[in-house]
Amino acid sequence: MPRLLLAFVLAVLLTSAFASIFQTQSNLAALQALGAPVPLDVRLGTTCLDLLGFAPTFALLAGLGFVVALPLSLWLARRLPSLRWAILVVAGATAIWLALALANTLAPMPTLIAADRHPLGTLALMACGSAGALLFGLLGRRVRYRTQPTTSDTQ
Repeated sequence: MPRLLLAFVLAVLLTSAFASIFQTQSNLAALQALGAPVPLDVRLGTTCLDLLGFAPTFALLAGLGFVVALPLSLWLARRLPSLRWAILVVAGATAIWLALALANTLAPMPTLIAADRHPLGTLALMACGSAGALLFGLLGRRVRYRTQPTTSDTQ
């Protein structure tokens, strides 16, 4: 698998895993605030179920956003190398924000993802996108080795 494709897939997986964990824990915290007991085993079990059930849905959203944002961010980062990491952070966050906005526009319910109902939840999901974009930038960067002559080369 080519390096950039692998980096893309891993970025989507990381983003969707982080977003799924955040979504699960914020939902459980809301239940707990209403007085429902949420012991650790329920938290862990629900998190695992959501990684299997919700993460693939979020991976689709992240993939749709990243398919445009990440190549564009690499193109821009080549022209502004000193801003590479900032560009990736913004690209990942923007990709998730736009994907959520599109999903919320097309979904029959007011908000497709519960964590997206509040500004802090939206920011947290966008941060998940930034983490994925940073991973993409780290794994997808070109490694250039500079060869330096050694003492054994000159003798």
